[in-house]
Amino acid sequence: MRIATSTGDIAQSDADVIVVNLFEGVTVPGGATGAVDAALGGAIRRLIELGDLRGKAGEFTLIHTHGQIPAPRVLVAGLGKQADFDVDAIRNLSANVVRYLRRPGIGRVATIVHGAGIGGLDLGACAQAVAEGAILGSYRFLKHRSSSPDERTEIATLEIVEHDAGRAAAVEAAARRGDVLGMATNTARDMANEPSNHLTPTMLAERAQMIVAATPSLSIQVLERAEMEAKGMGSMLSVAKGSAQPPKMIRIDYRGKGGEGFDLAIVGKGITFDTGGISIKPAGNMDAMKADMTGAATVIAAMQAIAALGPKVDVVAIAPCTENMPGGNATKPGDVVSAMNGTTIEILNTDAEGRLVLADGLCWAVELGARRLVDVATLTGAATTSFGDVCYGIMTNDDGLAGALEQAAAASGEKTWRLPMFKEYDDYVKSDVADIKNAGTRGAGTIVGAKFLERFVGKTPWVHLDIANVDMMDKDRGWVSKGASGYSVRTLINLALGLE
Repeated sequence: MRIATSTGDIAQSDADVIVVNLFEGVTVPGGATGAVDAALGGAIRRLIELGDLRGKAGEFTLIHTHGQIPAPRVLVAGLGKQADFDVDAIRNLSANVVRYLRRPGIGRVATIVHGAGIGGLDLGACAQAVAEGAILGSYRFLKHRSSSPDERTEIATLEIVEHDAGRAAAVEAAARRGDVLGMATNTARDMANEPSNHLTPTMLAERAQMIVAATPSLSIQVLERAEMEAKGMGSMLSVAKGSAQPPKMIRIDYRGKGGEGFDLAIVGKGITFDTGGISIKPAGNMDAMKADMTGAATVIAAMQAIAALGPKVDVVAIAPCTENMPGGNATKPGDVVSAMNGTTIEILNTDAEGRLVLADGLCWAVELGARRLVDVATLTGAATTSFGDVCYGIMTNDDGLAGALEQAAAASGEKTWRLPMFKEYDDYVKSDVADIKNAGTRGAGTIVGAKFLERFVGKTPWVHLDIANVDMMDKDRGWVSKGASGYSVRTLINLALGLE
């Protein structure tokens, strides 16, 4: 979908559909909706009087114009109660509008900036949310399906129409930003939805290289097995031992200002398929483990958007990528390995592999001089027990960085909850035969995963995101798509932008 902006009277647009809105309880529409109503001879008011149009959240009313205005259709979108309406609601509304209008004969849609008129919200935030939501809502993963042309119908253009020419530049800039953030999220979704035989570690590295090749301000380095061995990345390589696919350690640099080290490192778990290794998982739902590389997809896609938006910050993304398979050479429970920083690890459960690859990824980020660290991973099943699919957990050693990340997540429409990192939890990862062990025995599984990772960040400010409970969804829900959700991509982008 292409996002466009224009200035003028939306009632005069010749798009296939024009989209206006109505708050619940409004009986006489004003603003752009009022103008369209007048052009239609009061058709919207009559529907309100009949009770067919109430403005409730999620309500869509499609009106055929019969030549009264250039556009053949008008969609009136219900906004719900004005007191409950916010930027998140705009993002979700825009996504739902695009899905609703996905039908033959509709290729171009014109919309007002919801919330920026009678809603009283910030114009730029509203315009960004309209564009962002539309891009996110348009997403479907149909690559491997044989379907009819009608089933593949998509809206080609969403045009945001601003009546006030003095505000047009602000709308255009905000819409571009929303477009960039939405497209990056969809890039991550494409990778996370891809079957593992179509996205091995090598193929994932190739996708990263394609993104970098199309983005002049990015550079890439991919470490092969021998290079990882030379750097002492024994924790990462212990996971790769059971797979016939070679592991890859992907590094992408963005230099927005240039200098020593990096303002921010984002590290994403890249297990392109997770059987659990020797500690093999049950067969049920194992197919979902193709998405255990969502963290890697997230950081790679985030770099694409960061480079496109061009903040004056230096950011590095690191994605340790491998399969976790139970091959004849696979790591066994009870084995001891060494990470890049010399920490020895007793592997009690080979299905707790994500923390093993992240350990060396974090060590490398520290070596590269990162002044802030954020890792993102589908790390623990315990996250689902704690949060369902409503929010994701964050754990940290630095209140300031965690607060900045929470603000970045809120701006993305994502809910987070901070879990404690009390020193008493350190005992949960103590080993009798090595420095630490990769699995605890007394509950608090999500915190245990973070406590393990904390050993590899030193004193560097760090936040850990466990998105295992929100990475895949069973249905569309506002800006969230069925399948790979895209959670945390825009959060990382917003965090980087906020450091400028």
